[in-house]
Amino acid sequence: MTSEMISKLPIKTGINVQFNWRTAVLPELRKVVTFDEDIYIEGGRASDPPLRMIGVAAVVKNPWFGQGFVEDLSPEIKRMAPYLGQLITDKLIFLAGSGDAIEAYGKACIAGTSCEVEHASALIHTLQFGNFYREAVGAKSYLGFTNTRGPANTQIQIPLMDKHDTGRRSHYLTVQFSIYDAPAVDELVVALGAATRGRPHHRIGDRYSDLAAMGRDVENPAGVQD
Repeated sequence: MTSEMISKLPIKTGINVQFNWRTAVLPELRKVVTFDEDIYIEGGRASDPPLRMIGVAAVVKNPWFGQGFVEDLSPEIKRMAPYLGQLITDKLIFLAGSGDAIEAYGKACIAGTSCEVEHASALIHTLQFGNFYREAVGAKSYLGFTNTRGPANTQIQIPLMDKHDTGRRSHYLTVQFSIYDAPAVDELVVALGAATRGRPHHRIGDRYSDLAAMGRDVENPAGVQD
C-alpha cells in the first residue's frame, strides 16, 4: 500500500465517493490530525504483541453555524458525511496497514462552544459516515461513540469495542488525544479510532460468562418483565 492510495472501498451508501485522501479538499475541511501509540508494557509485564491504538480526526467548519436553528440537517449530512467517512477511514486503514489488522473500533465527535452538539452528531450518526469504516474492517457490531461540546484542546475520547462481538470485554478500550487549536467556536471535530488487539493481560471474563452465572438472557440481561 502506498501513500498515494486511492480508495476503492466497497460502498453501500448509494453515494459514489472516490478521491485521494492526500489531495482531496472539502471546503469546510481545515485539517486532519492523527494519533498513534504502541503500548509495550502494561501492569509491569510485556505486551506480546504490543497494543497499537490509532485515532484520526477531521476538523471542519460547522456548515450550519450562524444560521440559527436549522430544522432539516439532511442536505449537509448527505454532502459531508460520506466524504468525511471515507477520508478518515482511508487514512486510518493506511496507518493500520489493513482492515484486517483492526480488531476494535469506535467513533467520536466534538462540537465547538458556539455549535449545537446535534451538528457534530449529525456527521457521525449516519450510515453514510460509519459504513465506510464498518465495511473496510469487515465489522458486524455497531460503532461505540461519544458526542460532546467543548473548546479547543478538549480531549477526544473514542470508545472502542470488538468489531464483531460487543460482549468481548477484552476489547473495551478508549483512544484519547486532543487537538491544541480545535475545535474553534464555529468548528466540529469528527473522529474514528482503532486498536489492533484487546487489552494486554485482560482477565475479567466477558459479558456472556456473567450472564451464564446469573442465569440471564443475552437479549434481556436485566430480566425486565413485559
